[in-house]
Amino acid sequence: MTTSGLATDLEGVRERLNKMFSEESRQAGHAFPATATDVIIATYPKCGTTMMQQIVHGLRTAGDMDFDEITQVVPWLETAQDTGIDLRAPQKALPRAFKSHQTWDEVPKGARYIYVLRDPKDVAVSFFQFFQGWLFEEGSITIDAFATEFLLAGTKSGDYAGHLTSWWHKRNDDDTLMLCYENILVDLPGTVAEVARFCGIDADAATLEVATHQAGFQFMREHAHQFDEHPLRAVLNPRAGLPVEAGNSKVRKGKVGGHKVGLGDETSVIYDRIWDERIAPVTGHLNYESLRAALAAR
Repeated sequence: MTTSGLATDLEGVRERLNKMFSEESRQAGHAFPATATDVIIATYPKCGTTMMQQIVHGLRTAGDMDFDEITQVVPWLETAQDTGIDLRAPQKALPRAFKSHQTWDEVPKGARYIYVLRDPKDVAVSFFQFFQGWLFEEGSITIDAFATEFLLAGTKSGDYAGHLTSWWHKRNDDDTLMLCYENILVDLPGTVAEVARFCGIDADAATLEVATHQAGFQFMREHAHQFDEHPLRAVLNPRAGLPVEAGNSKVRKGKVGGHKVGLGDETSVIYDRIWDERIAPVTGHLNYESLRAALAAR
């Protein structure tokens, strides 16, 4: 244990994560009685969850920004009990919206679901950047060790391949909107309009415009404190022996292809092999680009 409380190895990262999140809170999120009008933004971590929370909230409120942090108005199911959020409390507007990193097997049934995917190699880079300086000291763990020895073993949200394949069968269901993060960035206005239709929100042109603007990287970076999970960290960091102020903004560059300069060649090959062995047989797509193109063409 360092004087900062931050880990310096992967075992330390696991120990801190295990202390932060309670099984009771996770089970409470799993048992939440969702309704047919609820919208659950379901993603593997670092796949654009916060942006989608902002899109949905902006659409249903015509751009209301009167909140301290986005998770207080679009609650995270698995951490709500830990942080004192009542999932059954009225929300600012309808439809009710929630965030979850649960697999299909775990997520509450009976709602509508927005599932966002992202290139798994970019997920690894984003995860590393998010945890560095929050859970472990900068420079103490290499990105390749993190990507292979930690992420592939599974986080509190499971592993990427298992998460994606658990949701894949939902892609054509009426209650599920499956999107790729990269395609959202290519056409944010089109995505916002598609999300409005899916959520049953009769958004006029002005609402679509403001929701699109407020989901852009520039706007979200300018309001970074509203997207940094500081209320969550204030509760969970002390449990893990971390400083309350430890943490990173969730709004980064959102760069597509960042893994090309972040991950080593051997790590990239390992990720390709996992796709070949676990994801391709389920999805029928030999790589992420093929899957992305198929979802964009629907």
